[in-house]
Amino acid sequence: MKIYLLLIFLLTGSFIYAQVPEDAIRYSFYPQSGTARNMAIGGAMGSLGGDINATFVNPAGLGLYKTNEFVITPAFSFNNNKATFRGTGSENSKNNVAFGTSGWVFGHSSGKKSGNSSAFSIAFTQTANFNNEVRYKGLNNISSFSEQFAEEFANANATYGYTIDDVLNSNSPLPYGSAPALYTYLIDTVTIGGNLQVIAAPEYILAANQALQQEMIQKTNGAISELAIGFAHNSKDKWFIGATIGIPLINYTSNTVFKESDTSSNTSNYFKQFEYTDNFTTRGTGFNAKIGIIYRPQDHIRLGLAIHTPSWIFLKDTRTTYLTTEVENPVANFTVNSQTFTNSQPGVAEYIQSTPFKAIISASYVFREVKDVTRQKGFISADVEYVHHNGSRFSSDNETVTDEEKVYYKALNKVVKNNYKGNLNFRVGGELKFNVIMARLGFAYYGKPYKEAELKANRMLLSGGLGYRNKGFFVDLTYVHAMNKDVSIPYRLQNKQNTFAELKQQRGNIVATVGLKF
Repeated sequence: MKIYLLLIFLLTGSFIYAQVPEDAIRYSFYPQSGTARNMAIGGAMGSLGGDINATFVNPAGLGLYKTNEFVITPAFSFNNNKATFRGTGSENSKNNVAFGTSGWVFGHSSGKKSGNSSAFSIAFTQTANFNNEVRYKGLNNISSFSEQFAEEFANANATYGYTIDDVLNSNSPLPYGSAPALYTYLIDTVTIGGNLQVIAAPEYILAANQALQQEMIQKTNGAISELAIGFAHNSKDKWFIGATIGIPLINYTSNTVFKESDTSSNTSNYFKQFEYTDNFTTRGTGFNAKIGIIYRPQDHIRLGLAIHTPSWIFLKDTRTTYLTTEVENPVANFTVNSQTFTNSQPGVAEYIQSTPFKAIISASYVFREVKDVTRQKGFISADVEYVHHNGSRFSSDNETVTDEEKVYYKALNKVVKNNYKGNLNFRVGGELKFNVIMARLGFAYYGKPYKEAELKANRMLLSGGLGYRNKGFFVDLTYVHAMNKDVSIPYRLQNKQNTFAELKQQRGNIVATVGLKF
């Protein structure tokens, strides 16, 4: 995968440019969440309506409300992760508590004769859950994690004339990679053929056709949540028009540990092992909008269209790294953290990210569609969703934007545009009603956002659930089984093909919604 070197060496002072192309996907490549009813039918809510989760999918669906409603949706998920890295497999699991769509809907009818009504909602949902742990390890005889630091320093030296002394001071321009690597002698300069070169110590092992043992452990926590206000108008039970204003809330924390060691028996090849730890946090908030329409050409048919604008999110990153290196010939052990090179402060970056826009077209068929909903027998519903993944964009949120920042974010946006693509997602589901009991089934498929054919990724969800409704009280219970494929790229290099791990995740999600109509 092509990556522009500006993304790994354009650093300055106490600021960090830690944004990478994966950030664009983190905030857009995830399955739809919601109430237990919504998730039981695969999330195919685009034209159906009558559920508070319409606030986050197609707000026109709120127009089917003529009474008030309160709902709360707790959830519990358990993950089983499998990773394959350079032919070696590993497995781990992690469980966590989640929170689905909850809130209030206030419906108002203008009278039976007019057929007009309106509804207003205040809702909160957890759009994506980041609580997870990924582990993998394997042998690599092609590249080393440390080579990215050598490339970073070599390019910074060539472009800006940075010397080792420049990089190792307390206000280093390269505090998270090159400075710790130079300080611990993980990388150094050597003269080869009269030319000064930057070499990473593990490269001596690779040059001798020996393999490095590599291990990656990444623990992530947090979520994308959203608070939204929705409104919809129902015109004669024929046209339903709605809009939502949303406030996304970002809370993401990652602890990444990468270990690399010499597998040879040679004790004089300059390198034994290193361990690099990266503690990274992102916090932020933003705004977005959703508009939608549902048209009912016949009583039993509903057609829907919804547009989701990008979310414009104001984000703040903080970062601290740690590096321990053990070298040979002579044997020595060095430890340092990035705050040594940032005046004893964690690195901070403030920036704006816009997420991709979405468009959803949908259709539903309701069996025995009549105004008395207690006599309805069920429905089938389907959504097709387009997500413009390569439309994510980054920009600085500093009052004064430097030329380096402009160049950096321009390069980053170009990488996002060149490496990702828009994809189609499909959702289908249905419900059968037996008096006060409902049975539901659903399926969803989310296509890969990567342009490169060798990077495999998708999301598939199988779901089923039961519902109970009687005299204004209702309870829905759903189980969703998610099968996810993705990739993890632990580091990126300029002159070598990037290595990556193939990830397979099995996630079980138990969702319950309790509600009251009044």
